[in-house]
Amino acid sequence: MARSRKPGFRAEDMTRWAVKGYLVIFFGYMFLPLLFMFVAAFNEPGIPRAIPFEGLTFQWFERLFDNAQIWAAVVNSLIIGAGVVALAITLGLSGALLLTRLKTRGRTFLYGVLVSPLLTPGIILGISTLVFWNNLGVPGGLLLAILAQATFISAYCMLLFMARLQRFDHALEEAALDLGASHRQVFWKITLPFLRPTIFTAAVLAFLQSFENFNTTVFAIGGETTLTIQLASMARLSLTPEVNALAVIFIVLTVVAAVALEMKRRAERAEEERRIAAAKRADAEMASGLDRGRDDNPALQPQGQPQPQPAQ
Repeated sequence: MARSRKPGFRAEDMTRWAVKGYLVIFFGYMFLPLLFMFVAAFNEPGIPRAIPFEGLTFQWFERLFDNAQIWAAVVNSLIIGAGVVALAITLGLSGALLLTRLKTRGRTFLYGVLVSPLLTPGIILGISTLVFWNNLGVPGGLLLAILAQATFISAYCMLLFMARLQRFDHALEEAALDLGASHRQVFWKITLPFLRPTIFTAAVLAFLQSFENFNTTVFAIGGETTLTIQLASMARLSLTPEVNALAVIFIVLTVVAAVALEMKRRAERAEEERRIAAAKRADAEMASGLDRGRDDNPALQPQGQPQPQPAQ
Protein backbone atom coordinates (compact mmCIF):
# COMPACT_ATOMS: atom_id res chain seq x y z
CA MET A 1 0.00 0.00 0.00
CA ALA A 2 1.52 3.29 -1.15
CA ARG A 3 2.25 5.89 1.47
CA SER A 4 0.37 9.19 1.13
CA ARG A 5 2.67 12.18 0.81
CA LYS A 6 2.37 14.73 3.58
CA PRO A 7 1.28 18.18 2.42
CA GLY A 8 4.03 20.74 2.41
CA PHE A 9 6.25 22.92 0.29
CA ARG A 10 8.20 21.24 -2.44
CA ALA A 11 11.37 22.54 -3.99
CA GLU A 12 9.44 23.83 -7.02
CA ASP A 13 7.05 25.76 -4.77
CA MET A 14 9.91 27.33 -2.84
CA THR A 15 11.61 28.36 -6.07
CA ARG A 16 8.37 29.83 -7.42
CA TRP A 17 7.74 31.87 -4.27
CA ALA A 18 11.37 33.01 -4.17
CA VAL A 19 11.13 34.27 -7.76
CA LYS A 20 7.86 36.07 -7.00
CA GLY A 21 9.36 37.67 -3.93
CA TYR A 22 12.41 38.79 -5.89
CA LEU A 23 10.22 40.33 -8.60
CA VAL A 24 8.16 42.21 -6.02
CA ILE A 25 11.31 43.62 -4.39
CA PHE A 26 12.88 44.45 -7.77
CA PHE A 27 9.88 46.30 -9.18
CA GLY A 28 9.26 48.00 -5.86
CA TYR A 29 12.85 49.22 -5.80
CA MET A 30 12.50 50.47 -9.38
CA PHE A 31 9.06 52.09 -9.36
CA LEU A 32 8.29 53.16 -5.78
CA PRO A 33 10.61 56.22 -6.03
CA LEU A 34 8.85 57.21 -9.25
CA LEU A 35 5.48 56.83 -7.55
CA PHE A 36 6.54 59.05 -4.63
CA MET A 37 7.97 61.61 -7.04
CA PHE A 38 4.71 61.56 -9.03
CA VAL A 39 2.65 62.17 -5.87
CA ALA A 40 4.98 64.93 -4.68
CA ALA A 41 4.36 66.88 -7.88
CA PHE A 42 0.70 67.26 -6.89
CA ASN A 43 1.24 67.84 -3.15
CA GLU A 44 0.88 71.34 -1.68
CA PRO A 45 4.02 71.62 0.53
CA GLY A 46 6.85 73.70 -0.83
CA ILE A 47 9.39 70.89 -0.47
CA PRO A 48 9.26 67.68 -2.52
CA ARG A 49 7.46 65.10 -0.39
CA ALA A 50 4.62 62.66 -0.86
CA ILE A 51 3.75 61.88 2.76
CA PRO A 52 1.78 63.41 4.35
CA PHE A 53 -0.41 64.41 1.42
CA GLU A 54 -1.75 67.84 2.39
CA GLY A 55 -3.86 68.61 -0.66
CA LEU A 56 -4.09 68.31 -4.44
CA THR A 57 -2.55 71.19 -6.35
CA PHE A 58 -1.29 72.04 -9.84
CA GLN A 59 0.68 75.11 -8.82
CA TRP A 60 4.04 73.40 -9.34
CA PHE A 61 3.25 72.78 -12.99
CA GLU A 62 2.27 76.45 -13.35
CA ARG A 63 5.50 77.58 -11.74
CA LEU A 64 7.45 75.17 -13.91
CA PHE A 65 6.07 76.68 -17.10
CA ASP A 66 6.92 80.14 -15.78
CA ASN A 67 10.52 79.16 -14.92
CA ALA A 68 12.57 80.47 -17.84
CA GLN A 69 15.87 79.12 -16.50
CA ILE A 70 14.69 75.51 -16.55
CA TRP A 71 13.31 75.73 -20.07
CA ALA A 72 16.47 77.45 -21.33
CA ALA A 73 18.44 74.56 -19.82
CA VAL A 74 16.10 72.04 -21.49
CA VAL A 75 16.62 73.74 -24.87
CA ASN A 76 20.40 73.63 -24.41
CA SER A 77 20.22 69.94 -23.51
CA LEU A 78 18.17 69.21 -26.62
CA ILE A 79 20.61 71.13 -28.84
CA ILE A 80 23.61 69.32 -27.35
CA GLY A 81 21.82 65.98 -27.63
CA ALA A 82 21.06 66.52 -31.32
CA GLY A 83 24.67 67.50 -32.04
CA VAL A 84 26.02 64.52 -30.11
CA VAL A 85 23.72 62.14 -32.00
CA ALA A 86 24.91 63.44 -35.36
CA LEU A 87 28.59 63.35 -34.42
CA ALA A 88 28.55 60.09 -32.42
CA ILE A 89 26.64 58.16 -35.11
CA THR A 90 29.08 59.33 -37.79
CA LEU A 91 32.21 58.56 -35.77
CA GLY A 92 30.85 55.29 -34.38
CA LEU A 93 29.79 53.99 -37.77
CA SER A 94 33.13 54.95 -39.32
CA GLY A 95 35.06 53.21 -36.55
CA ALA A 96 32.91 50.08 -36.76
CA LEU A 97 33.32 49.81 -40.54
CA LEU A 98 37.08 50.32 -40.21
CA LEU A 99 37.55 47.71 -37.48
CA THR A 100 35.37 45.06 -39.14
CA ARG A 101 37.26 45.38 -42.42
CA LEU A 102 40.76 45.81 -41.03
CA LYS A 103 42.79 42.57 -41.14
CA THR A 104 46.18 43.80 -39.92
CA ARG A 105 47.85 43.16 -36.57
CA GLY A 106 47.16 46.72 -35.46
CA ARG A 107 43.42 46.06 -35.30
CA THR A 108 43.53 45.10 -31.60
CA PHE A 109 45.55 48.18 -30.71
CA LEU A 110 43.22 50.46 -32.68
CA TYR A 111 40.19 48.85 -31.03
CA GLY A 112 41.67 49.55 -27.60
CA VAL A 113 42.35 53.18 -28.52
CA LEU A 114 38.79 53.74 -29.80
CA VAL A 115 37.18 52.10 -26.75
CA SER A 116 39.47 53.75 -24.17
CA PRO A 117 37.19 56.83 -23.66
CA LEU A 118 34.65 54.50 -22.06
CA LEU A 119 37.18 53.69 -19.34
CA THR A 120 38.20 57.31 -18.76
CA PRO A 121 36.41 59.27 -16.00
CA GLY A 122 34.06 61.94 -17.30
CA ILE A 123 35.84 64.63 -15.30
CA ILE A 124 39.10 63.86 -17.10
CA LEU A 125 37.36 63.98 -20.49
CA GLY A 126 35.76 67.32 -19.70
CA ILE A 127 38.93 68.96 -18.42
CA SER A 128 41.13 67.62 -21.24
CA THR A 129 38.60 68.74 -23.86
CA LEU A 130 38.44 72.21 -22.33
CA VAL A 131 42.23 72.59 -22.15
CA PHE A 132 42.83 71.27 -25.67
CA TRP A 133 40.21 73.32 -27.48
CA ASN A 134 40.89 76.48 -25.47
CA ASN A 135 44.45 76.39 -26.80
CA LEU A 136 42.94 76.38 -30.28
CA GLY A 137 40.73 79.36 -29.50
CA VAL A 138 37.45 77.51 -28.92
CA PRO A 139 35.77 78.73 -25.72
CA GLY A 140 33.52 76.71 -23.48
CA GLY A 141 29.93 76.46 -24.63
CA LEU A 142 27.44 74.25 -26.43
CA LEU A 143 29.90 73.31 -29.20
CA LEU A 144 32.58 72.27 -26.76
CA ALA A 145 30.03 70.26 -24.75
CA ILE A 146 29.05 68.39 -27.93
CA LEU A 147 32.70 67.62 -28.70
CA ALA A 148 33.40 66.50 -25.13
CA GLN A 149 30.39 64.19 -24.91
CA ALA A 150 30.95 62.70 -28.37
CA THR A 151 34.42 61.49 -27.35
CA PHE A 152 32.94 58.64 -25.29
CA ILE A 153 29.37 58.35 -26.60
CA SER A 154 30.69 57.55 -30.09
CA ALA A 155 32.40 54.49 -28.58
CA TYR A 156 29.02 53.16 -27.42
CA CYS A 157 27.65 53.63 -30.93
CA MET A 158 30.69 51.92 -32.43
CA LEU A 159 30.17 48.82 -30.27
CA LEU A 160 26.52 48.62 -31.33
CA PHE A 161 27.45 48.86 -35.01
CA MET A 162 30.19 46.26 -34.64
CA ALA A 163 27.75 43.82 -33.05
CA ARG A 164 25.36 44.32 -35.96
CA LEU A 165 28.08 44.00 -38.60
CA GLN A 166 29.09 40.62 -37.19
CA ARG A 167 25.90 39.23 -38.80
CA PHE A 168 26.39 41.00 -42.13
CA ASP A 169 27.03 38.89 -45.23
CA HIS A 170 29.85 40.60 -47.11
CA ALA A 171 29.07 38.45 -50.14
CA LEU A 172 26.22 40.86 -50.86
CA GLU A 173 28.68 43.73 -51.25
CA GLU A 174 31.02 41.64 -53.38
CA ALA A 175 28.14 40.60 -55.65
CA ALA A 176 27.04 44.21 -56.08
CA LEU A 177 30.59 45.28 -56.92
CA ASP A 178 30.88 42.46 -59.45
CA LEU A 179 27.66 43.67 -61.10
CA GLY A 180 29.14 47.12 -61.64
CA ALA A 181 27.97 49.07 -58.57
CA SER A 182 30.29 51.67 -57.07
CA HIS A 183 31.41 51.60 -53.46
CA ARG A 184 29.12 54.53 -52.70
CA GLN A 185 26.13 52.72 -54.20
CA VAL A 186 26.97 49.57 -52.25
CA PHE A 187 27.08 51.54 -49.01
CA TRP A 188 23.80 53.42 -49.58
CA LYS A 189 21.85 50.52 -51.10
CA ILE A 190 23.12 47.49 -49.12
CA THR A 191 25.18 48.31 -46.02
CA LEU A 192 23.20 51.28 -44.71
CA PRO A 193 19.73 49.62 -45.00
CA PHE A 194 21.12 46.64 -43.07
CA LEU A 195 22.34 48.98 -40.32
CA ARG A 196 19.16 51.10 -40.16
CA PRO A 197 17.69 49.43 -37.02
CA THR A 198 21.01 49.82 -35.21
CA ILE A 199 21.27 53.45 -36.28
CA PHE A 200 17.96 54.16 -34.57
CA THR A 201 19.03 52.30 -31.42
CA ALA A 202 22.40 54.05 -31.32
CA ALA A 203 20.75 57.44 -31.84
CA VAL A 204 18.39 56.89 -28.89
CA LEU A 205 21.27 55.67 -26.69
CA ALA A 206 23.47 58.62 -27.67
CA PHE A 207 20.72 61.15 -26.98
CA LEU A 208 19.91 59.68 -23.56
CA GLN A 209 23.58 59.52 -22.60
CA SER A 210 24.01 63.16 -23.63
CA PHE A 211 20.84 64.40 -21.95
CA GLU A 212 21.75 63.02 -18.51
CA ASN A 213 25.49 63.62 -18.64
CA PHE A 214 26.92 65.87 -15.91
CA ASN A 215 30.60 65.15 -15.19
CA THR A 216 31.89 65.88 -18.67
CA THR A 217 29.45 68.66 -19.48
CA VAL A 218 30.03 70.77 -16.37
CA PHE A 219 33.65 71.48 -17.41
CA ALA A 220 33.00 72.02 -21.12
CA ILE A 221 29.78 74.03 -21.04
CA GLY A 222 31.40 77.31 -19.98
CA GLY A 223 28.84 79.96 -19.02
CA GLU A 224 25.89 78.00 -20.40
CA THR A 225 23.85 75.43 -18.53
CA THR A 226 22.03 72.19 -19.21
CA LEU A 227 19.13 70.56 -17.43
CA THR A 228 21.30 68.32 -15.27
CA ILE A 229 23.52 71.24 -14.23
CA GLN A 230 20.47 73.40 -13.52
CA LEU A 231 18.89 70.69 -11.37
CA ALA A 232 22.15 70.17 -9.50
CA SER A 233 22.37 73.88 -8.70
CA MET A 234 18.72 73.89 -7.57
CA ALA A 235 19.38 70.90 -5.30
CA ARG A 236 22.22 72.80 -3.59
CA LEU A 237 20.17 75.96 -3.09
CA SER A 238 16.42 75.38 -2.90
CA LEU A 239 14.82 72.30 -4.43
CA THR A 240 11.10 72.75 -5.06
CA PRO A 241 8.42 70.39 -6.41
CA GLU A 242 8.87 72.04 -9.82
CA VAL A 243 11.51 69.37 -10.40
CA ASN A 244 8.94 66.68 -9.67
CA ALA A 245 6.52 68.30 -12.10
CA LEU A 246 9.21 68.29 -14.80
CA ALA A 247 9.95 64.63 -14.06
CA VAL A 248 6.24 63.77 -14.42
CA ILE A 249 6.19 65.42 -17.85
CA PHE A 250 9.29 63.47 -18.93
CA ILE A 251 7.81 60.20 -17.64
CA VAL A 252 4.56 60.76 -19.52
CA LEU A 253 6.43 61.61 -22.73
CA THR A 254 8.62 58.54 -22.35
CA VAL A 255 5.65 56.23 -21.81
CA VAL A 256 3.79 57.72 -24.79
CA ALA A 257 6.87 57.35 -27.01
CA ALA A 258 7.40 53.75 -25.86
CA VAL A 259 3.76 52.83 -26.51
CA ALA A 260 3.83 54.48 -29.93
CA LEU A 261 7.05 52.67 -30.84
CA GLU A 262 5.63 49.33 -29.70
CA MET A 263 2.43 49.90 -31.70
CA LYS A 264 4.50 50.78 -34.76
CA ARG A 265 6.64 47.67 -34.30
CA ARG A 266 3.58 45.45 -33.98
CA ALA A 267 1.98 47.06 -37.04
CA GLU A 268 5.14 46.43 -39.07
CA ARG A 269 5.25 42.82 -37.86
CA ALA A 270 1.57 42.33 -38.76
CA GLU A 271 2.15 43.86 -42.18
CA GLU A 272 5.14 41.57 -42.73
CA GLU A 273 3.06 38.55 -41.71
CA ARG A 274 0.29 39.64 -44.12
CA ARG A 275 2.79 39.93 -46.97
CA ILE A 276 4.18 36.49 -46.21
CA ALA A 277 0.68 35.00 -46.04
CA ALA A 278 -0.28 36.70 -49.32
CA ALA A 279 2.85 35.36 -50.99
CA LYS A 280 2.08 31.84 -49.74
CA ARG A 281 -1.50 32.10 -51.01
CA ALA A 282 -0.26 33.32 -54.39
CA ASP A 283 2.16 30.41 -54.62
CA ALA A 284 -0.59 27.95 -53.67
CA GLU A 285 -2.99 29.42 -56.24
CA MET A 286 -0.31 29.29 -58.92
CA ALA A 287 0.48 25.67 -58.08
CA SER A 288 -3.22 24.70 -58.11
CA GLY A 289 -3.68 26.53 -61.43
CA LEU A 290 -0.82 24.57 -62.96
CA ASP A 291 -2.34 21.33 -61.69
CA ARG A 292 -5.74 22.18 -63.17
CA GLY A 293 -4.17 23.10 -66.51
CA ARG A 294 -2.26 19.83 -66.55
CA ASP A 295 -5.48 17.88 -65.87
CA ASP A 296 -7.38 19.72 -68.64
CA ASN A 297 -4.65 19.28 -71.26
CA PRO A 298 -3.88 15.61 -72.02
CA ALA A 299 -0.63 16.60 -73.73
CA LEU A 300 0.69 17.87 -70.37
CA GLN A 301 -0.24 14.71 -68.48
CA PRO A 302 2.61 12.29 -67.74
CA GLN A 303 2.75 9.39 -70.16
CA GLY A 304 2.74 5.77 -69.05
CA GLN A 305 5.86 3.73 -68.83
CA PRO A 306 6.92 2.20 -72.21
CA GLN A 307 6.11 -1.48 -72.49
CA PRO A 308 9.07 -3.80 -73.12
CA GLN A 309 9.23 -5.30 -76.62
CA PRO A 310 9.08 -9.11 -76.91
CA ALA A 311 12.32 -10.76 -77.89
CA GLN A 312 12.54 -11.76 -81.59
